[in-house]
Amino acid sequence: MTFNAFEEVISADRLRRYVKACDGNVQKGMALYRYNLSLSSEMLKIVSCFEVALRNKIDYSLEPYFGSDWLRDSCLPGGIFDKPQTQGTLKIISKAYNGLLLKSAYTPSKLLSEMEFGVWKYMYSGPQYAATGQKLLSVFPCKPKSSADNRFDNKHIFNELDGINQIRNRIAHHEPICFVAGSPTKTISYAQTEYMRIMKLFSWMEIDGRSLLYGIDHIIKTFEKILDL
Repeated sequence: MTFNAFEEVISADRLRRYVKACDGNVQKGMALYRYNLSLSSEMLKIVSCFEVALRNKIDYSLEPYFGSDWLRDSCLPGGIFDKPQTQGTLKIISKAYNGLLLKSAYTPSKLLSEMEFGVWKYMYSGPQYAATGQKLLSVFPCKPKSSADNRFDNKHIFNELDGINQIRNRIAHHEPICFVAGSPTKTISYAQTEYMRIMKLFSWMEIDGRSLLYGIDHIIKTFEKILDL
C-alpha cells in the first residue's frame, strides 16, 4: 500500500507523529505504526494472562472466608461492599450480576469474568481492602517484606496494578505505546517497564511467568524491530 493510501485510511493527524519519529521517512513511519500495533497486541496478550491469574488468585483467597458466591454476595444488601466507601465497586458488580440474571446466565465464574481490570485493582484500595478483611496480600506470597523505608502493603500493590491498568486502557483506546509521553520520540521504555512489572508481579504471585507465557510472548522481538527501525 502506498503511503497516501495508508494515510487516507489511518488519517494524517494520526500518522504525523510516527513519520516525525522516523525523521520524515514515510515508509519507516508506516512500519512504526504497524510495529506499535504489534507491540500493543503483544502487551494485551500478556496483560490478559496476568488479569486472569490475578482474578483467580483473589477468588481463591476470598472464597474460604466468604463462600463460592462471595462476589455476588458482596453487592447484595448487607454485603461486604454495601458501604458508602465502596459504592463504585458495588455498582459495577451489581450491573454485571443483574445483566447475567436477565440472560439467565449467572454462575460465579461468569460474574468473575465480567469484571474489568479496575475492579481487581481497587481490591487493594483502602476501603475495599478493609471490606475483604485485609486478606488479599496473600495473593502475593513472594513479595518482598516491608521495611521502615519500603512498604510492600496494599497501597504498594494498588500502585503496581494501576500501572498495568493504565497501559491496558491506552491499548484499549488505540493510543500508541511506542513513544516518549507527549513527544514524537520513539521508545520501548514504557512498554518494557510495564512488561517487567507484570513479570515481577507474576513472581510475587508464585507463578512462573515465562512458562505461563511460553509460545505467546514475542514482545522482545517486537522491541528489537522498533529499536532497529
